[in-house]
Amino acid sequence: MSQSVNVQGYLRYLDTPWGQLFYRMIGNHLSFENQNILDYGSGFGVTADRLAAHNEVTAVEPNEEILAHRFCTQTYTQLVGGIEQLAALPDGSFDVIVCHNVMEYMEQRRPLLGEFRRLIKPDGCLSVVKHNRAGKIMQKAVFEYAPEEAMDLLRGANGVSVSFGEVREYDLDELEQDCADQFAIDHIYGVRMFYGLQRNEWKTQADWQDRMFALESAAEEIPAFRDIAFFHHVMLHPI
Repeated sequence: MSQSVNVQGYLRYLDTPWGQLFYRMIGNHLSFENQNILDYGSGFGVTADRLAAHNEVTAVEPNEEILAHRFCTQTYTQLVGGIEQLAALPDGSFDVIVCHNVMEYMEQRRPLLGEFRRLIKPDGCLSVVKHNRAGKIMQKAVFEYAPEEAMDLLRGANGVSVSFGEVREYDLDELEQDCADQFAIDHIYGVRMFYGLQRNEWKTQADWQDRMFALESAAEEIPAFRDIAFFHHVMLHPI
């Protein structure tokens, strides 16, 4: 089932300094070359397109409205659909599997992770980007000054993405449970620890992105900062 998406809103986000910084941070963790990569839930193809510059990439995305606007400056294979598309792919097909901000919109994560385990090579890498509730509470309370919404999140309510609708929050412990006997965590990076709390007017300064990239990169694995990041980028290996 395709997720309802605010296409134009997300395209505007991609053109902002903070949108570009998000993908720069993620891309810095994914410095792969000559790998066979699956990007599941590839969305607008930003990550797939970048990875395809130096790798063989297969992207899977169900939303045809999104695909009408996908980035395609590089050559990669685009499949239209969801988990059913994975069934036709051979076991051990991929060195790297990417699944970014996808599982928040699924009712069940374990079947998808089971398919990933079948498809990944024994020495492969799974890259998962997920929302982090604590970081969302920080943004609501500080940047947006929406204490009532922050309180709702604190009490366990699901968040809402401006572009993609309701977010079914899950924490790192739940991810570990869903991955049991399939994957183990290697690294957890915080993404958008600081720049999601700043005034947007500061983000238009010419050197803002480079300065914030340096700061975020220095702090991204320090638990005190990582734990309040808006996103977590989790790198896992098959077991």
